[in-house]
Amino acid sequence: MKKSISFAVTICAIVALGSADRLQAATPDKAISVSSGVEYEYIETYSTAKLNAILSSELDDFMSSSTEPKAFHGAFPPAAHAVKLYRVKYHSVVPELGNRPTIASGLVAIPDMGADASKAMPMVSYQHGTVFDKSYVPSNPDGSAETQIMIARFASDGYIVIGADYFGRGISDLPDSYLSRDSTRQANYDMLLAARAVLASMKIEPTHLFLSGWSQGGWATMIYLHKLQELGEKVTAAAVASAPVDITLTMNRWLNNYQPIDAVYLPAVVALQLQSQEYYHQQTGLTAEAIRPEYLDSARAFYNNKMNWETFSAKTPSKLQDFINPAFRASVALGGSPYWQVLEEDEAYRWTRAMPLHTYYGAKDEVTPHFIAMLPAETQALLGGAPTQAIDAGDSADHRGVFVFGVIEQKNWFDTFLKK
Repeated sequence: MKKSISFAVTICAIVALGSADRLQAATPDKAISVSSGVEYEYIETYSTAKLNAILSSELDDFMSSSTEPKAFHGAFPPAAHAVKLYRVKYHSVVPELGNRPTIASGLVAIPDMGADASKAMPMVSYQHGTVFDKSYVPSNPDGSAETQIMIARFASDGYIVIGADYFGRGISDLPDSYLSRDSTRQANYDMLLAARAVLASMKIEPTHLFLSGWSQGGWATMIYLHKLQELGEKVTAAAVASAPVDITLTMNRWLNNYQPIDAVYLPAVVALQLQSQEYYHQQTGLTAEAIRPEYLDSARAFYNNKMNWETFSAKTPSKLQDFINPAFRASVALGGSPYWQVLEEDEAYRWTRAMPLHTYYGAKDEVTPHFIAMLPAETQALLGGAPTQAIDAGDSADHRGVFVFGVIEQKNWFDTFLKK
């Protein structure tokens, strides 16, 4: 049986549909240096026609494999402004590897509001979800449907939108840093600094700073919020959709308590996580210990960008329990191993936040159990921090449905802070 695909990973075929309505892509300008190690280049401008297509026909394509494919048809207002897109290259460091220098990439999307428009705008930093290809990232917006939706809803209505590709994605020559806490935080923070340098060169002033993320990006948003609070950076508000904020519980649930709802791509997700942890935390032999021998070569080829998702899917089982060695599953269930200890350090919600937060969950989410997505609200109420609200996207909401629901709700919510 052919495996269905319905997840945070952006599929190129989805975003390619409707491309005839796109503005003719301009040849990227020569890179402009704005500060030490920060460069940017123009990608193209999304017209209002293109943005409206993203929120209509292309949204329908994005939701076509969802449990509620037409739930958001007509739910978005028309785009108010065209949006200029810029690819940013910046220097960073890899904390887990002794602050080894590296180069990373990301996106800055700026509303095109005309020469007489105000140069002060709110800004939202979007942390993207799981991707199975280096190019399905914010700095290549045509390859990232989720980024396009954020651009079409936020940037078209007056928000600057920025997003890091993460280490191992975009132009990075590193292995994928999937669910590696310190590298994820570093990539996002240095992207924020780079974006500010780019905007300053354009004499554009970001006013409010909002954060948003989906799936892996929801977790990334939460650990990033923690870092920003430690650094004294003011964040107006944040919103996360289907965020696996407790990686320990999430991985244990996936590995040891199979449910019929579970996504068929979980073996791919876990293959990335294991090999990322082996590389960034120098846990030699972790992947071979965890993955059944007959699937090990495919897992390694997939992680090293030598095998695409479709081929990996054809060569491996869709049920995670058939992909992982039973002894490794048992060790995860008991806890205490070095693998488990790293997962414990990756939790993203057991701290007292200073900024309000909305979290979104759905009853049919095939990736993030709704209990996990609700943990930030329950924990924050216990700790007495800033207001946190867990919002139900509905009984029929799956992973993609939670994301789109969240984009709609959080935009309306973020707007209320601009009036204060």
